[in-house]
Amino acid sequence: MEPVNDAAWQLPAFKMHELAERRTRYCVCVPVLNEGQRIRRQLAAMQANSSVADIIICDGNSSDGALEHDFLRESHVRTLLVKTGPGKLGAQLRMGYAYALRQGYEGIITVDGNGKDGVEAIPSFVAALDDGHDLVQGSRFVPGGEAVNTPLMRWLAIKLIHAPGISWAAGFHYTDTTNGFRAYSRRLLLDLRVQPFRDVFGEYELLAYMSVRAPQLGFKTKEIPVARRYPDRGETPTKISHFRGNITLLKTLLRVARHRYDPPGF
Repeated sequence: MEPVNDAAWQLPAFKMHELAERRTRYCVCVPVLNEGQRIRRQLAAMQANSSVADIIICDGNSSDGALEHDFLRESHVRTLLVKTGPGKLGAQLRMGYAYALRQGYEGIITVDGNGKDGVEAIPSFVAALDDGHDLVQGSRFVPGGEAVNTPLMRWLAIKLIHAPGISWAAGFHYTDTTNGFRAYSRRLLLDLRVQPFRDVFGEYELLAYMSVRAPQLGFKTKEIPVARRYPDRGETPTKISHFRGNITLLKTLLRVARHRYDPPGF
């Protein structure tokens, strides 16, 4: 197993609440921020697969009371991490990944905590990691995937701009590049040519960067089918605004393509 040399890692300040012992080789990191009943329903659905991957909650310092420790224990959550320092999604992910690697997990699956994703696919990510893949991207657009009520602007941005752009930069054909349901191997995250534990990854940059960097460096990459279901009505469960969010994703895509996030010297 690759040793952890974390002396130079840049991480947000966070609190750690370990609620159970480690049970599995892999873990699922779930970034959450004030998802209320959505995360509670999702954790209920995830219990069926808690024997194949430990659950780690990467909380952005929620204030809605949904993540009470007794409830999390009943939901088979292994650890609750609460970010208290600056940063958004990227900071939450770095916090979770750092914890998982220090704990010795061989691979990390990530799934958003807003209830959109079909968590029944978790064993498929485990199988792909077992098969030696280093980046496993979930896609609603490959055969067997399911895209339900995807907002039109999001669908157009993915199909016409983001997926083609990331695919061109990576040299690997992707179909669903904004989907956070994915998995990384331990060796990918610890490779010195990758270095994901940097403050430059504060928002959504890390997702695009990893999608490009892994194939560029020859790491074994694949897409697998997943379901992503938006509700029929009501508020869309996302932290990305339609206009500003898509502009931010486009700017990030351009920076990734121009190697702006590559580690110095690599």
